[in-house]
Amino acid sequence: MVSSNCIDESSTISTDLSLSSAPKRQRVENTEAGAEVESRGKLPSSQYKGVVPQPNGRWGAQIYEKHQRVWLGTFNHERDAARAYDVAAQRFRGRDAATNFPPLFADPDASQELAFVFSCSKAEVVDMLRKHTYLEELQQSYRRFQQLSSSVAVCYNEKPLREHLFDKAVTPSDVGKLNRLVIPKQHAEKHFPLPSAQEEESVAGCPKGMLLNFHDADGKVWRFRYSYWNSSQSYVLTKGWSRFVKEKGLKVGDTVRFYRSKAAESHLYIECRPFVSCGGPQKEFARMVRLFGVNIAKAPASTATLTGNLNDNGKRTLEKSDDLWFKQCVLGS
Repeated sequence: MVSSNCIDESSTISTDLSLSSAPKRQRVENTEAGAEVESRGKLPSSQYKGVVPQPNGRWGAQIYEKHQRVWLGTFNHERDAARAYDVAAQRFRGRDAATNFPPLFADPDASQELAFVFSCSKAEVVDMLRKHTYLEELQQSYRRFQQLSSSVAVCYNEKPLREHLFDKAVTPSDVGKLNRLVIPKQHAEKHFPLPSAQEEESVAGCPKGMLLNFHDADGKVWRFRYSYWNSSQSYVLTKGWSRFVKEKGLKVGDTVRFYRSKAAESHLYIECRPFVSCGGPQKEFARMVRLFGVNIAKAPASTATLTGNLNDNGKRTLEKSDDLWFKQCVLGS
């Protein structure tokens, strides 16, 4: 009886052990199977920022704005999705954007594309990326810019559309260290009249004046401060004039020409023309030293020397010679 009970108990124990171990083995097998299924379904990650793989083998682009995901579309190639993210990132975050490729801000040749991106709203940029029309819209903006530039160039070069105001010959003080161009009074009061209220206000004897914008031949806009100086009683262009002189290479004797467009917007234009002598290139101003009313400075090769001949008036005259530095004079007898 004892032995039979022991057998029964041992068999019962072994049966219980086998039943208790069965669920464990099943859980282990299920875990391994789940891991295998998960490993099969896991997609490879992208090497680019803002790019996520898709189950169909394509690549998606996305960006986060205020902790919310903004979907930028699905693309066939990974690099295309990365470029789409870069465009959106620069529009959303400006210069602080972290991009996959060199940003537009760092490329001087991409200035037109950068201007196009910021001329559109964020929603418009996202819509173009989703519909894959960004490149097409960009090309159209290039064409519009070229047409506008050509029309502006035609309008600028067409003389009937501009009215010539006056010319100003550059003096040594105009290109010196004073950083100002003196405008003749008659032209200043006629073409650039100052408001009476501003003319009365002055700081240290110099009124505040106003800002004038001038377009040059290259289409660049120059901004000068125009004011009236009580100290010298003159109308002057300051603040920006020295930079204009340096960039244009203005020298004494050059001419600055002022124009005004006849269009409704009435733009102002400025041109620079170098001084050219009859002999060709620009010549330096002659040094003059007078003695008894006669210039004895060094002259060109043909000068004059005294002779003992008398003219019809009884005056002693000079004849041409290369020996002395005299040009021509008449001495008393």
